[in-house]
Amino acid sequence: MAKGRIITGLDLGTATIKILVGLWRKSKEVEVLAQSEEPSSGIRRGVVINPSEVANLIRTSFKKIQEKINQKIDSVYVNIGGGHIFSTTSRGLVSVSRADQKISSEDVERVLAASQTLSLPPNREILEVFPKEFIVDGEKGIKEVLGMQGVRLEAEVLILCGFTPYLKNLTQAVLDAGLQIADIVISPLASSRACLTPREKELGVALLDIGAGTTSLAVFEEGDLLHMAILPIGSSHITNDIAIFLKSDIDIAERIKLEFGSCLFQSPQPPKTARGTDKKIRIEMDSGEPLIFSHKQLIEIIEARVSEIFGEINKELKKISRQGLLPAGVVLTGGGAKLPKIVELAKKELRLPCRIGKPQGFSLLQEDPALALVCGLVLKGVDMERESGFSGKGIGAKLKRIFKIFIP
Repeated sequence: MAKGRIITGLDLGTATIKILVGLWRKSKEVEVLAQSEEPSSGIRRGVVINPSEVANLIRTSFKKIQEKINQKIDSVYVNIGGGHIFSTTSRGLVSVSRADQKISSEDVERVLAASQTLSLPPNREILEVFPKEFIVDGEKGIKEVLGMQGVRLEAEVLILCGFTPYLKNLTQAVLDAGLQIADIVISPLASSRACLTPREKELGVALLDIGAGTTSLAVFEEGDLLHMAILPIGSSHITNDIAIFLKSDIDIAERIKLEFGSCLFQSPQPPKTARGTDKKIRIEMDSGEPLIFSHKQLIEIIEARVSEIFGEINKELKKISRQGLLPAGVVLTGGGAKLPKIVELAKKELRLPCRIGKPQGFSLLQEDPALALVCGLVLKGVDMERESGFSGKGIGAKLKRIFKIFIP
């Protein structure tokens, strides 16, 4: 195998567990060595509920992957999702320590640490901290402060928090599968890494990842994360709605959604003699009578649920005064983004430009929005390798953050 670093992403989703093994060489795209997708269980709405069940699935999937590439995989980049994750803002304040009043990296570390001294609800902990701006002697809007002169240094940060027991479940499942954790990445941040361009992040953009059990939102502006939310509603809810409407089992409803589903009903131009434009769809069943239903009614059910998702996203954008005000618009990704006409419905409901986000930076990979998250995990690994100088050093700090949850 050519010289390079093997990086593995593990996407623990509500409906599927995806694995992507990539080979990264300096200054080149990531080469896909192997990938797999297996049905998941023990995960509900993006949260690991049964660690032992999930561990068994991970172990089985990785055994197949390792046989395929004929190489052992030791560590993975894994995602954490679920509606328990929330964002909050905080501010820290310190005095510049040096006698010449030049701001050092130690001052920056101290002010970021000070910004994290906030009161959290029980069983909640900080997952990530993102500086939004620094303030030097009252001067706001500063992005880089190293070397500047000042007496008083403040930092405005966005803090992402999660439910500690769910983080422990996730970590336990991966460790019990015989794998080490290189890093845990919040789901929409991984998808954003794979699908958004630096220009979009600078202008103002919303990444919307529609998974099976959750819909994740990440909003960027001026290159920084502005807001994040994970909603407990996803494309599996559409399948459930169809199953209830047709009085069919879930597998049949999922098949009908994929084969006949759409987010908008468009009537064909009928001949003048035709009566109506709706058509009846007939599905032959292995046992019992065939399933016959209205195509228009099916689409109305899908449209209602997707519109509900977009309505919740509008509420989140309204919280940060960005409803209808993001120049780079909305990037839709995840398996739910493959629904026909979803871009048109998103433009109508969100009143913003919209496109489908497909992972970038890989060779020999199909353009599938459902792979955005697992691809983003691998790219996050590439970023860490670059930061550690291709030597593997510097991973320890991340491991300390992960394993601290087991310290009483």
